[in-house]
Amino acid sequence: MNALISVSDKTGIVEFAKSLHDLGIKLLSTGGTAKLLAEHGLPVTEVAEVTGFPEMLDGRVKTLHPKVHGGLLARRDLPEHMAALKTHGIDTIDLLVVNLYPFESTVAKAGCTLEDAIENIDIGGPAMVRSAAKNWKDVAVLTDASQYPQVLAELKAGGLTLGTKFALSVAAFNRISQYDGAISDYLSSIEFDEAASVPVRSLFPGQSNGNFVKLQDLRYGENPHQQAAFYRDLHPAPGSLVTAVQLQGKELSYNNIADADAAWECVKSFDAAKDGAACVILKHANPCGVAVGADALEAYSKAFQTDPTSAFGGIIAINCPLDERAALQMSKQFIEVLMAPSFTPEALAVFKTKVNVRILQIALPPGGTSDWDNGRNAVESKRVGSGLLLQTADNHQLTLADLKVVTQLQPTAQQLQDLMFAWNIAKFVKSNAIVFCKDSMTYGVGAGQMSRLDSARIASIKAQASGLSLAGTAVASDAFFPFRDGLDVVVDAGATSVIQPGGSIRDQEVIDAANERGVVMVFTGGVRHFRH
Repeated sequence: MNALISVSDKTGIVEFAKSLHDLGIKLLSTGGTAKLLAEHGLPVTEVAEVTGFPEMLDGRVKTLHPKVHGGLLARRDLPEHMAALKTHGIDTIDLLVVNLYPFESTVAKAGCTLEDAIENIDIGGPAMVRSAAKNWKDVAVLTDASQYPQVLAELKAGGLTLGTKFALSVAAFNRISQYDGAISDYLSSIEFDEAASVPVRSLFPGQSNGNFVKLQDLRYGENPHQQAAFYRDLHPAPGSLVTAVQLQGKELSYNNIADADAAWECVKSFDAAKDGAACVILKHANPCGVAVGADALEAYSKAFQTDPTSAFGGIIAINCPLDERAALQMSKQFIEVLMAPSFTPEALAVFKTKVNVRILQIALPPGGTSDWDNGRNAVESKRVGSGLLLQTADNHQLTLADLKVVTQLQPTAQQLQDLMFAWNIAKFVKSNAIVFCKDSMTYGVGAGQMSRLDSARIASIKAQASGLSLAGTAVASDAFFPFRDGLDVVVDAGATSVIQPGGSIRDQEVIDAANERGVVMVFTGGVRHFRH
């Protein structure tokens, strides 16, 4: 057997090559890889010796040769192919180990120039990978170091199975697709400027080539008659839902995953070190209770008070380690999914008898919860008929300096804190959204109504049903009040401060109403939080 090795990422390659040599496999290699193997005492033949043609153009041309591609593409079951190899003095290549120039990591670096990007577009590597993957029955192609152990184990056991060779071929074509997609995304997202040393890049490329890896098939989609599967980004951000480890419980459903993501993104808006322990209880894509407390138990208890009825069968997300005290309180309710960065052994023991509860552990990013913002999606997508909508994600962070007090009455420090908390929660509630809050806790949530008035009424009705008084609460409206009637509804319910974007042609009418009713109102400077 002959193995051709040409890798940019040399992780584990020396050990792998040694094992191949020990199995009696002849080693061929190129440039830097050949030098590395030789330095470790391995007998290796440079490809230039095989082709009779030296590497040239700074390594741009080295494997683009019939003696390489003939050895990869020849079908061993066709006598005419084998005869052609013999005529031209070409040996078969039975194992190809290639990983590509680091294009993706190069363009991800700040200040990457167009020249840097172009020089990291691999030509010979993808060509060899395609040749080997096409001829998968005769040639095994490895494109990632993670594949080395299984291939070695099978070779030592007598040879690679057809199933393994086919799987390697599929992985190879997937890698080429990812690589070409990354090149297309990058090049079609920049404006060519002869004078610029740094390309001007757009978030929205001329062609979108999303690449996702399937994690699992799901039992069904939103409804039993729909099929579904769960995919992740090629390089998922630390602390994101797709990195979760399921510790117990039934298989996640499509709706579980969609709701879990909404709950997790909401709880990620709180930094445990700065804001405290936070809990989000979510049902049908909307938070039905959110609170911050001194610990997980207090945060959960406050969040649960908002709407105990809706919390039944809900999704719970905590931004801090879950201990036994909080687990005991949560276990009294029916829970679909429970998520936290970590669980104490005692907390997990509480749920051992609740075998259907899906428990997900999502490890924090290196910087802890303060680094969660770095893992948010930069761009969101939505499918429409035969098309795709792309937009930058709603990651806007409002600050106190952004607020404009538009009423005669000025907000107190406590009101400002409540208003900012309410505004943060409104971002995660389906439009039209009205959220009552006080003391770092939701008191009433009105979501997804066609009328903002109805959302306000529903929020107050839910608070009353939960036995909560809305007196002195702060209210967030995800978009402006088009008339004063919406303001009157929330003030009648007990609100004493309101935060909204402003921007209506009737803003002055609403401001006058706020002054008339003796409440505080602040504008966000036009920033709104529609969530459809």
